[in-house]
Amino acid sequence: MIKLIMDVSREIIFKTTRSSGKGGQNVNKVETAVVAYFDITASSLLTPEQKSRVYHRLSTRINANGVLQVRSKSHRTQLENKEDAVRKINALVVQALQVRKPRIATTATRASIEKRIERKKKESVKKSFRRKIDKNNLE
Repeated sequence: MIKLIMDVSREIIFKTTRSSGKGGQNVNKVETAVVAYFDITASSLLTPEQKSRVYHRLSTRINANGVLQVRSKSHRTQLENKEDAVRKINALVVQALQVRKPRIATTATRASIEKRIERKKKESVKKSFRRKIDKNNLE
């Protein structure tokens, strides 16, 4: 399998925000969290076919303007969060561009069918013991 390498860092726009969570007074003054935006429609790195594939695969993460948005706030420095956001976007794009091998439909083997039927019969017997006893039908 071919390993795809894609670096879209040149086309990413960054916006910094204040990070939530622990950090004391530093949290209230330093903007360490990073939101990275990758505009898929304006990308010159992707072909139209690749853009449609990315749209299809990442449709839940892309907004109405065709922009992929990723947030990173796990690190204490803005630089580390920027690098993390770039890594996340690159990983998402590469994963979306991977062509999946088509699944070949197979039929169940005779042994597996018999095993399943046997298991169903055992389960049926087990459940039949849970039923109430019909006094009229005793023999």
